[in-house]
Amino acid sequence: MCKCCSTKTSKNIWFYVIALSMGILCGFSGIDFLEQLGKYCSEVFIRIFKCISIPVVSLSVIVALAGYDSDKSMVKVWKKTLFYTITTTIAAASISAILYILISPANVAIASSENTNCTQIAADYSKYFLEIIPDNILRSFIDHKILSVLLISVIIGISIRAIKESDSRHSVVSFFKGFHSIFFTITRFIVKVLPIGLFGFVVVSISEFKNGTDLRGMGSYFLVIVLANLVQGLLVLPTWLAVKGINPIQTMKAMFPALSVAFFSKSSSAALPVTIETAETKLLIDPRISRFTLPLCTTINMNGCAAFIFTTVIYLMQNHGIEIEPSTILTWILIATIAAVGNAGVPMGCFFLSASLLSMMDIPMPLMGVILPFYGIVDMIETSLNVWSDSCVTAIVDKDLKSHE
Repeated sequence: MCKCCSTKTSKNIWFYVIALSMGILCGFSGIDFLEQLGKYCSEVFIRIFKCISIPVVSLSVIVALAGYDSDKSMVKVWKKTLFYTITTTIAAASISAILYILISPANVAIASSENTNCTQIAADYSKYFLEIIPDNILRSFIDHKILSVLLISVIIGISIRAIKESDSRHSVVSFFKGFHSIFFTITRFIVKVLPIGLFGFVVVSISEFKNGTDLRGMGSYFLVIVLANLVQGLLVLPTWLAVKGINPIQTMKAMFPALSVAFFSKSSSAALPVTIETAETKLLIDPRISRFTLPLCTTINMNGCAAFIFTTVIYLMQNHGIEIEPSTILTWILIATIAAVGNAGVPMGCFFLSASLLSMMDIPMPLMGVILPFYGIVDMIETSLNVWSDSCVTAIVDKDLKSHE
């Protein structure tokens, strides 16, 4: 990392430290004006999440599914990569679901009037999922129906790839890529002022704590996320490699430089050049494969994100009185998978998507303010898992193609 980037990162850390400190001080101050200011900032960022999330998720899914061209010889590579990516992401979400059931994180005792809305949320929950099939495309976006939007986006992305006219397909892809870039830029602006949102979330969290909130259940919540990442990265993916005849230990050792960059940078995109170089020089992956599958996987292969989204949404739903039934868990495994695919290139995408999904369901989010200060550590683990999963998918695709030559 260059000195300029290091200095910039250091400044960003200090902004977060200052925001966190100010939030704690204002929350415990007992001054009504400061508490109201914190609640106002929190509400502003919740509205921002709701505004930006729908277009970001939709455009990311469309671009991820439609925006990668390949000649006929690479069609098989594309299909295998997409299949393995979706499979591993579903596995990651499923593992987090199993661990959630086994560990059963304790509720955070929230003593606030916000709980009064949760009965209505629970009552409307089944109807909410019956409306997955949209009767009007625009209304799905206007009414923030995330499931309908995801379904529409997946269909559009796949349909674009099926357009036979090359010029038309490229024009449509360029159109969606352009809009995706616009919202990606907006998201980067939001990230720059995110300390203000952190301040608001912390003030609200402190207020809830003073009113009787018990945060002891948060430890088991974080345990579920960390264990889900470790099980996926150290058990599931290595077993998959071994079944395919690839030595998982040697593969992990070879990819260690890329995994290290991913861990400390917390960015799959930042680690991508190292990941490609390491895969080609250490694992001897065919450059035609690595230079296609790794960028694609960096965009849509988000194992860690799927685990975080599932656990976070289910935990906050549980804390606000919504009954978690088997059908709810199965549905959110699917949603977490699709949302993780839609996390393409978005800074702090897992946090943004989780907050957005919750806000769309009108679930209060003071606990997100408690999660945010610790998210940096979780993000390191998640990013490493994402890059490790990318490497495994690439190695297996390469092995599959070489075995058929």
